[in-house]
Amino acid sequence: MTVTESDGRIARVEFSGARSELFGILTRGYLLMVPTLGIYRFWQTTWKRRFYWQNTVIDGDPLEYTGNALQLLVGFLFALAFFLPVYIAFFYLSTQAGEIALIGYGVIGVIIWFLLGYALYRARDFRLSRTLWRGIRFNQHGNAWVYALRRFLWSLAMVVTLGLIFPAMCADLWRYRTNNSWYGDRQFRWTGTWKTIAGPYYRMYAVLAVLAAGIVALVATRAGGADTDTLGPVLTIAIIGFILVAGLAWFYWRSREATRMFSEVWVGNARATVKVRARALFGQFALYLLALIGVSILLSAVAGVFMTGTLTQLAALPAEPTDEQFAALFGSSWTTIALLIGGYLIGLAAFALVGEVFLGLGYWMLVARGATISDADSLRGVRATAEDRSLVGEGLADALNVGAY
Repeated sequence: MTVTESDGRIARVEFSGARSELFGILTRGYLLMVPTLGIYRFWQTTWKRRFYWQNTVIDGDPLEYTGNALQLLVGFLFALAFFLPVYIAFFYLSTQAGEIALIGYGVIGVIIWFLLGYALYRARDFRLSRTLWRGIRFNQHGNAWVYALRRFLWSLAMVVTLGLIFPAMCADLWRYRTNNSWYGDRQFRWTGTWKTIAGPYYRMYAVLAVLAAGIVALVATRAGGADTDTLGPVLTIAIIGFILVAGLAWFYWRSREATRMFSEVWVGNARATVKVRARALFGQFALYLLALIGVSILLSAVAGVFMTGTLTQLAALPAEPTDEQFAALFGSSWTTIALLIGGYLIGLAAFALVGEVFLGLGYWMLVARGATISDADSLRGVRATAEDRSLVGEGLADALNVGAY
């Protein structure tokens, strides 16, 4: 579906996928991870990306994901070899004195934080190089180490400025990622500045800072006065209020960030325009909470059945059980423990599945369905480029379990 403007034809972006389809992909993936000791997750990731890509339709043509699970697996194995010295360092530090171990863990944490930037950039590089639209491949240039250094230095500045420099950091990293992205022989560019998101960010920052200062002042006033009995209830109400306001502020900020940042992306003469509303984001979160409550009730009911059976067996034992009775109970207890561990893992998988189906997919759908492309016909003259076959999987991103979709 398209409309026409003076600056060229406006193409719409649509998303045709259903939550039930993604739910099936994820459920199958988690079930097959058990007999494969987690290796199937690379196949699950591949099927999941194909679901997202092929259901994202730009100007009538869907995206295509050409990556495969073996590429992800090989990249992961390379990353494990890279992390071997880190694992050895962790083992060595566990044998040292407390202060030395603490310093060592801190150094390793800083190194991993730096490598996280490298991993995120390489993961983006791999995903773009395996993404096609109208048979033309995307690509990512630039240097992952340079990006990691920029991200690391900006994070230090964030600490020093208590987060006040965030708009400048965000703009710089967006510009580096976007300006080094390509669609065939056509380069992306990001035309925003730190001012693009400064207004929404500083409004959110100011509201939360004032509320936090108010809570600190409340504690100081009550603690220094004679009436300290009401401090606990008043402080509880104040903290709950702060959390609620922070949540609403986050939806406001997240919607403005997506709308303004994506709307500064160009590919040659074609420009993206995105509109994401805060209430729509809140609606997706409300669905997530309802699903989370339902899953929690179901898992609690199943766990309660197993616990009731164990307590019943324990109560049925005589005051002085025989060796046979004790051995039978001991064996059943191990079975119960194994079931509880399995239930814990199932719970983690269920919560991750619900988060992906309602939050991850929800955000993707809102961005896709709120997007249009101006001067879309200018993209018909793009020429294809060769696939970057030097990339082997996502490497560190898989090992660190980071990245998007």
